[in-house]
Amino acid sequence: MTRYAPALFGLLTLALWQIVVWAWHVPPYLLPGPVAIAGALVSNAGVLLHAALSTLLVTGAALLAASVVGIAMALGVAASPLARAAIQPWAVALQVTPVVAIAPLIIVWVGNPFAALVVCAAIVAFFPVFSNTVAGLEAVPPELLDLFRLYGASRLTVLWRLRLPQAVPMMLAGIRISGGLALVGAVVAEFVAGSGGIASGLAYRILEAGYKLEIPRMFAALVLLAVAGIAINAALGAMARAVTRD
Repeated sequence: MTRYAPALFGLLTLALWQIVVWAWHVPPYLLPGPVAIAGALVSNAGVLLHAALSTLLVTGAALLAASVVGIAMALGVAASPLARAAIQPWAVALQVTPVVAIAPLIIVWVGNPFAALVVCAAIVAFFPVFSNTVAGLEAVPPELLDLFRLYGASRLTVLWRLRLPQAVPMMLAGIRISGGLALVGAVVAEFVAGSGGIASGLAYRILEAGYKLEIPRMFAALVLLAVAGIAINAALGAMARAVTRD
C-alpha cells in the first residue's frame, strides 16, 4: 500500500483542486484547474518538450561539471593541509553567493549562452558534491588508517586505496543532492537569460506564458519541471544503489 501512497495522494490533491476551481468558479488566469493545465500541456506538447530537453541538457552538463570539479577539489583538500586552507574558504564563499546576482555577469563574460547557463547551474550544484566528498574522505575508521600506516603506505596510497573507496557512498549522496540543485540553477539562469531576450528552456516558456497571461501553459511548464526533478532524483538514486551494491 505504501508503494502507491504518493500516487493516491497526488490524485486526491488534484481532484480536490479541480473541485475547488469548479465550485468557486475561479478564473483560469488566477488559478487554472488540473483539467485546464492538462489541456495546455497537450496543446503545447511540442514546444514544452523541446524546452524541457534544453533545460535537461543544461542540468546534465552542469551536474557533470560540478561533480568533476567538486570531487577533484575534495581530493586536493584531503591530500594536502595547504590545499585545504586555500580551497575551503572559497568553496564556502561560492556556496553563499546568490547565482541570480552574478548570472548576468557570467552570461556577459562567457558569451556562449549554453556554456553560461551551465556555469551558473554548476555553481549552484557544486557545494554538496564537494562537502559530502570531503566528509566521506575524512570518515575513515582509525584502525584501518593505523593499519595502512603500519605497512608504510604513502599519503597518496592511503587516499586512493582507503579514503576514496570509503567516501563513495557519501560522494554519491552529494551528487544526488546536486542533481536537484543543478536543475534549480539551470532554471534560475534561464530566467535571467530569458529576461535578456535569450530564448531557452522551460524557464523562458514560463516567462513567456506569464507575459501573455497564459497561466495554464505556465503551470504546464511547472509540471514538466516537477517531473524532471523527480526523474533526476530517481535516476541518481538508482545509480547510487547500483554502484554501492555488494
